[in-house]
Amino acid sequence: MKKYWKIIYNGIIPSNPVFVLLLGMCATLGTTSSAINGLMMGVATAAVLICSNAVISMLKNVIPDKVRIPAFIVIIATFVTALQLLINAYMPALNASLGIFIPLIVVNCILLGRAEAFASKNGVLASLCDGLGTGIGFTFALTLLGATRELLGTGSLFGFSIYPEDYGMLVFVLAPGAFIALGYLIALVNKLRKNI
Repeated sequence: MKKYWKIIYNGIIPSNPVFVLLLGMCATLGTTSSAINGLMMGVATAAVLICSNAVISMLKNVIPDKVRIPAFIVIIATFVTALQLLINAYMPALNASLGIFIPLIVVNCILLGRAEAFASKNGVLASLCDGLGTGIGFTFALTLLGATRELLGTGSLFGFSIYPEDYGMLVFVLAPGAFIALGYLIALVNKLRKNI
């Protein structure tokens, strides 16, 4: 049991996909204009990651080596398609907000990387734990970045006003603000990791 907790912890802090490995930057920078967008994109990606890791782990001995990567992409795309249909049916506002970034989960390097590096070499339970840990780490990173940008840019957090919007810095809501905020958060996380 301790082994599984270590796998989960590894995806959250020591190998955080955004702050440490710098993977999935398209979704990270594109969807984090607000904390709720970051949270929902992280949850959507985590759901696909957990499910695809489990299925890939189950089929690892059946999939031939020559078609391993295309098979992984088809499995991931199946879960992304199901997720997009669910979001479109039950949460149309979220679908409109995240837009093209939901289908782009298919080509997110975090999912294919975890499928290749972990799920294709380990058992189902360990792969589920890896997906869970990496998904939590990705969700945490996107939510933190979105919250930072929303707070500095509009003066609100999760839609609740903290200070008047007139005092916000518009640059943090725009694309350059994503790079600036991410750079400072990566520096902060690296500093904290050295002290742990």
